[in-house]
Amino acid sequence: MNVKVAGIGKGYRKGYGDGYRLGLCQAVEQRAPLPQPSFRDMKVLYVPQGFHAIDQGVAEALRSLVSECIVVEALNMLKMAESERPDLVLVMNGLHVFPEKHLDDINKIREMGMQTAVWFVDDPYFTEDTARTCTKYDIVFTHELGCIPFYRELGVSRVHYLPLAVNTNMFKPQHPGTEYLYDICFIGNAFWNRVAIFDKMASFLEDKRVLIAGAFWERLTQIKKLSRSLHMGFIPPEDTVNYYNGAKIVINIHRPDEYGQDNRNIHRIKAKSINPRTYEISACGALQITDVREDMELHYRPGYDIVTFGSVKELQEKISYYLEHEDERLKIAWRGLWTTRKEHTFISRMKELLELV
Repeated sequence: MNVKVAGIGKGYRKGYGDGYRLGLCQAVEQRAPLPQPSFRDMKVLYVPQGFHAIDQGVAEALRSLVSECIVVEALNMLKMAESERPDLVLVMNGLHVFPEKHLDDINKIREMGMQTAVWFVDDPYFTEDTARTCTKYDIVFTHELGCIPFYRELGVSRVHYLPLAVNTNMFKPQHPGTEYLYDICFIGNAFWNRVAIFDKMASFLEDKRVLIAGAFWERLTQIKKLSRSLHMGFIPPEDTVNYYNGAKIVINIHRPDEYGQDNRNIHRIKAKSINPRTYEISACGALQITDVREDMELHYRPGYDIVTFGSVKELQEKISYYLEHEDERLKIAWRGLWTTRKEHTFISRMKELLELV
């Protein structure tokens, strides 16, 4: 998409919150309608993980695609399957909040002749756990390219690459309040690779309006320089959307994949795929600067609808450049919104999943 707007600089410089950005985002939304659902006469039992934005997006997409979608917690999965006899039982992740006996329940569901599938969306960070559970399902979906051969070697006959997506009912362009306006925003937990980057950028960020939010940021060695920018603790999705909309630049840094660095990746699978934040930032019409994962160019075009960096020096240079070049910043952000709406919604992903099932 090539956005051409006369007088873009003059109109926008009155203030970031004057509605100009939002007006152009709305124009993109009108020109890039969301994919239309295609109906399937089947019943799906969906078992959520507890990731609010993802679970809501999946459930809403399924409800528009199949004749019946029933959402049930893992504890009641077997009982509901026995009474409803769905065509498919789809489990989100099967980790963390799932009871130990859920694999026994999955086995009983399979014995009753119902098809089961799991979508691993935390790969490869918990391979210690997913290696144990992957063979218990009829079909395995993973958002992580690097885990495809891993699951096949473990004996999974039906394993598919299914990238993550965005809940566009939640992550979308909107007008944020003044308390959400920042030059630079990063929301996420303080994994050690992220700590190292922000420690190195501390002096660079001191004179800018910056938000760094999430857990464990006390790990910073330069915490004094960044203290005014820190928001310790969880940011709910509703506020995250406002911060993304209010920031001129949103930084995305993927978590490390090394075993022992806040991960249970005991099999040391190399991470190749982009995180859900990639889609969520772009769906808000914000300029995103992200580190690179191998499958990035399958989904976005660096320099066109997303911006990438490979070092702290490059990240700082690109932050400085795009803070000074509003026209280019906005055009890339709008293109990212366009790409995300056309290609990376949960309706698109669930259509693909159902076809593969």
